[in-house]
Amino acid sequence: MVVRDLPMKLAFAGAMLACALAPALHRTAPSVSPEAQVEMPSEWEGRPLRPLALSPVEERFASHFPGQLARLTDGTQTLVWREVQRPTRMLHPAADCYRGLGYRIEEARLEQDAHDRLWRCFIAVRNGQQVRVCERIVDAKGQSFTDASSWFWAAQLGQSTGPWQAVTTARVL
Repeated sequence: MVVRDLPMKLAFAGAMLACALAPALHRTAPSVSPEAQVEMPSEWEGRPLRPLALSPVEERFASHFPGQLARLTDGTQTLVWREVQRPTRMLHPAADCYRGLGYRIEEARLEQDAHDRLWRCFIAVRNGQQVRVCERIVDAKGQSFTDASSWFWAAQLGQSTGPWQAVTTARVL
């Protein structure tokens, strides 16, 4: 090791240590009391929703999820609704789930809907089938996030308060 590289290496090591310790050094977002839970939606964009059964894999996932999880449909698309009580890495990008199921992700981008809400959307493709998927996370004060990582750190560092609602829509094209 060259001595002149030592300050840079020490600075890098310090930065890595600071990142690793950041959650412990900052106040973590408090857990939300059960009475603050949010009701599952009964309609989506003016259309009534009906619940869909969770698969056995989804049921196992939901049993450890810090909040509520539901699959619903309005007859034209599937809505995965999650109410999250505390910051968790179990809330991850939908693209990761679709990739894990063997889909290829195309046309990933941010989009605004008719209500000026920002969503992260993409097309998932597998065996000739295409599914349009959009997702967003909203905190108790209305602040929204289009990716799970920025939500997680804002929640973990107390910059966003729960409960949070994460919504993923999926429509076969």
